[in-house]
Amino acid sequence: MKAYIISKYSKNENLQLVDMPKPDIGENEILVEIHATGINQLDNKLKYGEFKLLLPYKFPLILGHDFSGVVTKIGSKVNRFKVGDEVFARPADFHIGTFAEYIAVNENDVALKPQNLSMEEAASIPLVALTVWQAFVEKAKLEKDQKVFIQAGSGGVGIIAIQLAKYLGATVATTASASNFDLVKSLGADVVIDYKTQDFETILKDYDVVLNSQDERTLDKSLRILKPGGKVVSISGPPDTTFAKELNLSWFMKIIISFLSRKVRKQAKLHLVDYSFLFMQANGKQLSRIGKLIETDVIKPDVDKVFQFEEINEAMSYVASGHAKGKVVVKIR
Repeated sequence: MKAYIISKYSKNENLQLVDMPKPDIGENEILVEIHATGINQLDNKLKYGEFKLLLPYKFPLILGHDFSGVVTKIGSKVNRFKVGDEVFARPADFHIGTFAEYIAVNENDVALKPQNLSMEEAASIPLVALTVWQAFVEKAKLEKDQKVFIQAGSGGVGIIAIQLAKYLGATVATTASASNFDLVKSLGADVVIDYKTQDFETILKDYDVVLNSQDERTLDKSLRILKPGGKVVSISGPPDTTFAKELNLSWFMKIIISFLSRKVRKQAKLHLVDYSFLFMQANGKQLSRIGKLIETDVIKPDVDKVFQFEEINEAMSYVASGHAKGKVVVKIR
């Protein structure tokens, strides 16, 4: 099969196209012929080496965290899927590799592709939708009539987050550029703030939940718009001690992470709010529930641009530029 690899961490070197054998599958795995893959900021961050201490991958490494495709082979103990099924997934950490023609993936990480989506649309969903689900449903336990602030509403995560928050019955505030106001309002945003000309800290107050995806300064301000008992769930860091325990990191890494998150934990305590870091996990059951919401039009994908397989380096650069509105997808087959 053809696959794009990196042989070392680098900001400047392109992914390299190589021929590799099709992956073998274990008894609980399925082999999927990949039709499309989503590009995420996480792929660039891994390529740059930003997570090399937390996620020590071996080289050569095939990047890629989202896929849609067709099952071509199943392991001896697989019972949820059959050959010919159309599926989508976010493979588990250390089992990624969707920038390729095939992938072996545990059946527990996979869901049937929503019937109303194309392969390209389906490939745009898993990582961002699971991130939002785990932030709102698992961590924040967002409830009807609560108020949630979602940063960068026109981005890949923001677009899904607005839709899920509205489904859960929340009042949604978000930031966007003026050119994207109509988009985020059409998704259900109740309060829209122009991040170029307005300061959300002077407009929002007594919020229940913040989904933080931006920088440290934005995180500091987000803590101040919460009511006592409110929650910030951050997908951009800093990682916290709970995350270190979940990953079973070494004592040395736990000390480093404790130090990195010390400031935000102190500030959260001062404001009587809760801070937590989310590094989303693969979960086929959650993805199946998301798929049902997609099939009933509760959640709709927003694909900004589709690249061809041979244009994958251009796709990576486009995502790194921060100019994408919605998700960027690469068509493989």
